[in-house]
Amino acid sequence: MAAAGRISEIVGPVALELDRMTRRKGLAYSAEQAEKFIQKEHPDTYRLMEAYADGVNQYIAQLSKARTPLEYKILNYEPEQWSVYKSALLLKYMADMLVGDRDLDYTNTRKLIGQEWFAKLFPEFPAENDPVIEKERVWDFQAIQVPLPEGINYPDSLIVQEPLPNPEDGVGSNNWAVSGKKTKSGNPILANDPHLSLNLPSLWYAMQLSTPDHSAKGATLPGALGIISGFNQNIAWGVTNATRDLRDWYLIQFKDASRKEYFYNNQWIPTTFRVEEIKVKGQEIYYDTVAYTHHGPVVFDKSFRSNRQDVNFSLKWTAHMESNEQQTFLSLNKGKNHADYLEALDFYTSPAQNFVFASRGGDIAMKVQGRFPLKWKGQGKFLMDGSDPRYEWSGFIPFEQNPSTLNPERGFVSSANQHSVDQSYPYYIFDNSFEHYRNRRLNAKLYEMSGITLDDMKSLQFDNFHLHAAEALPIMLGLMDSVSISNPNAEKFLAKLRSWNYNTFPNQEEPTLFHSWWKHLYDGIWGKWRKEKLPVVLPNKYETTRLLRDEPFSTVLDDPKTETIETAQILVEDSFGKMVAEIEKWDAENGDYTWANYKGTSINHLVPTFKSFSYDKVYTGGGAGILNATSERNGASWRMVVELGDEVMAFGIYPGGQSGNPGSKFYDNFIKRWANGEYLNFDLRKADDLEGVLFETEFRN
Repeated sequence: MAAAGRISEIVGPVALELDRMTRRKGLAYSAEQAEKFIQKEHPDTYRLMEAYADGVNQYIAQLSKARTPLEYKILNYEPEQWSVYKSALLLKYMADMLVGDRDLDYTNTRKLIGQEWFAKLFPEFPAENDPVIEKERVWDFQAIQVPLPEGINYPDSLIVQEPLPNPEDGVGSNNWAVSGKKTKSGNPILANDPHLSLNLPSLWYAMQLSTPDHSAKGATLPGALGIISGFNQNIAWGVTNATRDLRDWYLIQFKDASRKEYFYNNQWIPTTFRVEEIKVKGQEIYYDTVAYTHHGPVVFDKSFRSNRQDVNFSLKWTAHMESNEQQTFLSLNKGKNHADYLEALDFYTSPAQNFVFASRGGDIAMKVQGRFPLKWKGQGKFLMDGSDPRYEWSGFIPFEQNPSTLNPERGFVSSANQHSVDQSYPYYIFDNSFEHYRNRRLNAKLYEMSGITLDDMKSLQFDNFHLHAAEALPIMLGLMDSVSISNPNAEKFLAKLRSWNYNTFPNQEEPTLFHSWWKHLYDGIWGKWRKEKLPVVLPNKYETTRLLRDEPFSTVLDDPKTETIETAQILVEDSFGKMVAEIEKWDAENGDYTWANYKGTSINHLVPTFKSFSYDKVYTGGGAGILNATSERNGASWRMVVELGDEVMAFGIYPGGQSGNPGSKFYDNFIKRWANGEYLNFDLRKADDLEGVLFETEFRN
């Protein structure tokens, strides 16, 4: 209902703004396009999607009022029929959740600070780029040339309105595979842990799908036909988000207030209109007319979040295009080798993912898969002129030229949402949210490890080392060396931080001290950029740390409003004082500033106000930017490790349970084990075992 922009049907006008945004982004439209495409071009997939819907609907038809899930009763609505459209909508919703764009924010930021500072603080590649595809990879294909057009001038104005939400900090994932030459058994091992919002009922469910020809097991999402992250007798696979800018914004010039024509390539082009009918509980139907250009829907206009701006913003997004991602997972579920893996990925377009692979035959592989536009350098980073054909995408990178690797010499493949490639890759790649810490920690560990076991991989998924703190804190402490400290608590905090081992275990106090100090320091450096109602991009933690280390007297640290000259030392000292005050207050009010208590990880019900069905104060370590990426509301929504020998051995866990009923003991029975880094046996069940499971399930019911 949320993905279709239909929450107002359940809760009334309070959700109208949310539903309008969802419709205007084109999620319902894109799902309709996908359904038509699958029905016409992939009828076999369509028949399976129909069969899936039939199964759901058969269950709904026999559902009594008493056994209707509690959420429906509280919210006073009924489950409706499932459909192929709804399964198509699932992947569009995932695309929206995992993709971001900061085009409008970047436009403002460059206007405020100028191109020179912008290029310095937002480089295309970090100094320590450790990409998904190893640097040694040689690109043995003839790339399509995308020259930079002459005379490009981006629209140069400050944009007031708030852009689309971007993925939350901490939403990401890890995956990797190690070859037999690095394992104790000589068999490849694959690991995957997607980092998403921590919710109940669970986002993922454990499932084994068995046919006379194969059995696949792992984690799946409600609405998906196959196993998303899992394995069968021959191969294993897993996914992480391939952070990439796949949404671009175009400034549209309409001929007049009717918006029936817009200017493009020196002529007026007819606009198309889509009327969104939004049912609102307790009120009349709301009709929202959305203009569509050839770029895509005009999301922001005079009727929606105009904020006194007489402008129109059209969204171009790969998710609007036809696709059949469901077939990717159906094919992987029965795949036998690397060739099958590549064939399955050819169906996959959005959201872009890093697909890790391992086979019983000994292969390991990684491919960055999605429908990636051909862009000239810099294209799509800022708001573009929708009337100028030079800003159009030049097509798409051929799937066979997407970044990939097979059996690299180093003996492992890995991804953690970092840059896909280094600068040798012949196509322009950009995103605002590439990761800079988990990937370097992961690769450093995989390089040094040998004789690897499944237990080693479990430990690595639960690794709590804080690489950002290990790089930033010594700089911060060094800048405090000449500062006079008279507060006893301040002296105690400094002593703790100087002796910290940079782990983030739940009972440690040092992670809390660093987190608070960095938060105040970061705000002290960049908070002056936050102007009221003017969205901007702030430099990431990696570039901020580099600035403190290399340019402690940089003029970018000064406050232009007050003309105050700031230095790194002044800012570090000031933020340290704020940290001391915050922790003293916290300690007085809570009596415990250990990391788990301060961080306050919670697993919330999907309906935010249903606190009674949530799980608060999970006792666990880790954090954003750490391999164990458990932050306040995000973390490893599924952990899996698989060894592919003659007999597949597998382990998995997720923060929830197999039941969606809050009254069931299976609603949240995995949470404590997940929080402790424990796993469940996930070996494939034999036919005899499955009969026992079915009997046991019937007995419990």
